[in-house]
Amino acid sequence: MAHEPRTQEDILLESFLDLQTPEGFRAELIEGEIVVTPPPDGDHEKYISRVVRQVVRRSATDMDVSGHKGLRVSAGPGHPRNHVIPDATFAPLSLDLFGGAEPWMPPNGISMVVEVTSTRPERDRIAKRHCYARAGIPLYLLIDREESRVSLFSLPEGDEYTEVHLAPFGKPIDIPAPFSFALETADF
Repeated sequence: MAHEPRTQEDILLESFLDLQTPEGFRAELIEGEIVVTPPPDGDHEKYISRVVRQVVRRSATDMDVSGHKGLRVSAGPGHPRNHVIPDATFAPLSLDLFGGAEPWMPPNGISMVVEVTSTRPERDRIAKRHCYARAGIPLYLLIDREESRVSLFSLPEGDEYTEVHLAPFGKPIDIPAPFSFALETADF
């Protein structure tokens, strides 16, 4: 029985899935590049904590949250499927998406992903934004530490979001349904 020749994309994906990262580090496959990120600093985690607390307390819909959940999302031409790990992933509690999920799950049913910029902010601003839009994730909340602002991307179409709302740190930003509340950023 003849085997299909392996493509570069197949080899890259296989290498990525076999990668052993040091404890606390996380590896992602973004637009054909293997990205290994060190553990986050305390400020990074503070921002995530503030968002999670507000969503749990104030959201119009009961939300389940997963920190660092692996998602398999579509890739651009010539690249294997992206494997991204948002800082926080939200889905309606009623869907129970995270219980029993594999390490890399499809994004079906995800309501919002959250990223806090780290050592390479352009990856969060551009590459991951395109990944999440292609995946059809309705909302992408980006906390941009270098720009001191929060960006909410919505209405995905193709590899881009068609609507963007910006708020400087200290000003609230409205998170639409199913969340339906104004996210406070005063202590960002």
